[in-house]
Amino acid sequence: MARFAIGDVQGCFNELQLLLDRMGFEAGRDTLYLVGDLVNRGPESAAVLRWAKTHDSAVRVVLGNHDLSLLAMSAGIGRAKQGDTFADVLGAADAPGLLDWLRQQPLLIALDDALIVHAGIWPGWNVAQALALADEVQQQLRLPDWQRGLAEMYGNQPTRWDDALQGWSRWRFVVNALTRMRFVDDAGALQLKYKGELADAPAGLHPWFDWPGREPMPRVVCGHWSALGLRLRPELAALDTGCVWGGALTGIDLDGGALFQVAAQREYQQVGSP
Repeated sequence: MARFAIGDVQGCFNELQLLLDRMGFEAGRDTLYLVGDLVNRGPESAAVLRWAKTHDSAVRVVLGNHDLSLLAMSAGIGRAKQGDTFADVLGAADAPGLLDWLRQQPLLIALDDALIVHAGIWPGWNVAQALALADEVQQQLRLPDWQRGLAEMYGNQPTRWDDALQGWSRWRFVVNALTRMRFVDDAGALQLKYKGELADAPAGLHPWFDWPGREPMPRVVCGHWSALGLRLRPELAALDTGCVWGGALTGIDLDGGALFQVAAQREYQQVGSP
């Protein structure tokens, strides 16, 4: 039995199928972890969701920022952005079932030797804190009136973590850290505006995984940061290689370390678009 992880699919269903073939993935034997952003910007978000839902005995998913945006759009919260491709999901006959399945998914999965998350783990949290906080948000998404809570998700504040934070001020920080974070400043505050490459980062910013005070934890397997690209270190496997931008879809064997890639069939979105 193999354990695989794949970076941001973002509706690139054909590339996902090609990559699974290249990996030799078998749903009855192997386990696949998708690191979030199953949907949006690519052409076949509904097909990706249907495939993952159909194979959910073998496929484990964490939510990414685009997955949460889809849920918000379905609830009438937020506005579509240029380049969004949610329509094939929202207009599908099976949309209610797909969306209900999606909102049941966690923001963080802990394995014995790794943590699976979309963007990263805020570096001031230890593993137990991160899991507990992720579970708090997950419970909100599973409430009957989940739409009301999701309306409070949007915003960049607070940028600093405090154990005393309560309600959606607390949960908004958690969502931003787990699904949107790239950089923190010297004090560990979230810096959510800059999305580019490390070499061009403003002074005083650190990629979350290199913050000097970071708590020790198992290897973090994540995506979200296409400008970072593939980054493999003993404590990190960053797998977003920008398939939707014309790059590639990347997977890894979590046990053996083998890498697998499939080139994007075309550039679905232009780099630099919103």
